[in-house]
Amino acid sequence: MLTLPERIAFVLLVVVCGSIAARGFYRIYRAITRGEGEIPLHLFLRRVIPVTVEILLQKPILKARPVVSLFHAFVFFAFTFYTLVNIFDLAEGFVGFSTLHRGGIWGVYNLIADLLSVAALIGMAALLIRRFGLKPFRFNDTVLLNPHVPGGIPRDSLIVGTFILLHVGSRWFGQAIRIAASGQPDWWQPTASVVSFALMGVSEQALTVGEHVTWWLALGLILLFLPYFPYSKHIHLIVAPLNWILRDPERPLGQLEPPTNGGEGAARLQELRWYQLMDAYACIMCLRCQDVCPAHNTAQPLSPAALEINKRYFLNEHLADFAAGTMEPPPLLHMAISKEAVWACTTCAACVDICPTGNRPMLDIIDIRRHLVFSGDEMDPNLQEALESLARQGNSFNKPARRRARWTKELDFKIKDARKEPVEYLWFVGDFASYDPRMQENTKTVARLFHMAGLDFGLLYEGERNSGNDVRRVGEEGLFEMLVEHNMKEFSKAQFKAIVTTDPHTYNALKNEYKAYGLDVPVYHYTEVLADLIESGRLPLNDKLHDVVATYHDPCYLGRYNRVTEAPRRILRALGIDFREMPRHGVNTFCCGAGGGRIWMDTATGERPSEQRIKEAAGLGDDLRYFVVACPKDMAMYSDAVKTAGYEGRIEVIDIAQLVARAVGLNGEGASASTPQAADVARSPAG
Repeated sequence: MLTLPERIAFVLLVVVCGSIAARGFYRIYRAITRGEGEIPLHLFLRRVIPVTVEILLQKPILKARPVVSLFHAFVFFAFTFYTLVNIFDLAEGFVGFSTLHRGGIWGVYNLIADLLSVAALIGMAALLIRRFGLKPFRFNDTVLLNPHVPGGIPRDSLIVGTFILLHVGSRWFGQAIRIAASGQPDWWQPTASVVSFALMGVSEQALTVGEHVTWWLALGLILLFLPYFPYSKHIHLIVAPLNWILRDPERPLGQLEPPTNGGEGAARLQELRWYQLMDAYACIMCLRCQDVCPAHNTAQPLSPAALEINKRYFLNEHLADFAAGTMEPPPLLHMAISKEAVWACTTCAACVDICPTGNRPMLDIIDIRRHLVFSGDEMDPNLQEALESLARQGNSFNKPARRRARWTKELDFKIKDARKEPVEYLWFVGDFASYDPRMQENTKTVARLFHMAGLDFGLLYEGERNSGNDVRRVGEEGLFEMLVEHNMKEFSKAQFKAIVTTDPHTYNALKNEYKAYGLDVPVYHYTEVLADLIESGRLPLNDKLHDVVATYHDPCYLGRYNRVTEAPRRILRALGIDFREMPRHGVNTFCCGAGGGRIWMDTATGERPSEQRIKEAAGLGDDLRYFVVACPKDMAMYSDAVKTAGYEGRIEVIDIAQLVARAVGLNGEGASASTPQAADVARSPAG
């Protein structure tokens, strides 16, 4: 039990350190609330319990790096339990209550505390060895815009790591001292009891001093750490759970919020949303987002982690002034991210999906793009040309609308005009599938498969315009709204029950973005429809493809954004092919590099994401023949990548519909002659 002077000193330390820390936390709160929007406190009560359970189970952490995640879990579980441990240790110091040599519930408590103490020490030591010994973290001068960051990151990690080792280690060793002072082991604390044997011969006075020293090291360190806590990466312990709790589960990943700053987008910190400022404090600097970023992996000057770290270091340096609103921060392009990095983003959302603390750095980039476009900043000439074409013609190929459905003339059947007669499915084909000669053959194949199955479908013909998905992610909000307005007007002329689309980018826009403009019908990707037609028997597979060895690439906007990963695989399994998964697949797919308007921009020098992906597929075996895609943009990107990566003649990029056509015996135009009548009984999603 503490002496009276010790108890007085501890209380004074609580008041002083607690007051300093409280001021820091309050300033962070004020800084976050300078961002746009209202914090949705109503979500807290609704989500606090389920989200807390997920965090306690470490589900966000365990999505990647299993070994590192395990060590983190050791530390996390120990620290969580140490909340209770610290309370009882405080009681021991002030009132003399002790759990030593108590059985029952206290014995279980001591056992858990003992084992978790060792787990925390092992976990923290392993993480520090990884951080400072293996040095897995890669930053460069092009992404760290704050000169204090390079030295600040290792310093912060060392301070936090040392604190945890001393805090947990002192408490654990203190228990060994108390056991030694009692004269007999307490086997409810097995590891501490083993250590206590080495202390049994130490004098009673020395053990008493040791008890006091370890108590102060364990609990006094917490108080001394408190003032630093708001400025350290350890603040993620508080902010990361709040980040998850306050995230609106009703808003899909593929549905963007309107631009901030009165429609102008974000140029400075306070023009970001409140949660985009909170992201900076939730970031744990684990760099998982950087590891999965296709731009960073191809030597582009973009690191999603650096964006958040730059924001936090600036906020920490100017927290008092920024929180009080007495300063005008520099532009985000000067202190958080470079313009080159902003335009390097493919909006694949890998950084959003992988982040264990719920950060969304991609949304910062889109809001910065919105400001650049609004302010008329100079952009890539090819991108500028594509946007002008979209404004004039409604497509990125600068082709007249009347040529959009020209490919239908080569079919031996007529596709309905959904504006003139009712259809069950409106097929929104998309630009690349309509205009690019490389894609038109596949578009015709999809049409023949639909016709062969008796699907009741139609087109908007020249009435269709680009859906605007990538236009919006480029930052051209006005053009996006113009395209939406036109397409919604055309939808109002047609009679249909559902939409099927070829392009995953279009699929995302129609499914997630158009709801805000009044579109309220089911939206399906063509792989979902084909999978259902096969399983219902309306597309009989007469010739299984057992001799085909293939892999499948999940498009970002289909797999990661909208979790449509099983439909293509259901098709491939039904076809009987020798199917091999790439290491990065499903929601963890790797971007082709086309998204976010990148397909319209000059390709940077060096290896492209699509070339990396082809090499990944080639690693599945020399007998792999087909790289299967389900996106017109993927067909374009990977057809080029096969050539530039040196795999032409060995790997063939093929759309999944072409494999289905082979299996059903659909060969050219004449294959549609055996088209059956539409089934009388509908079955979603294929009618």
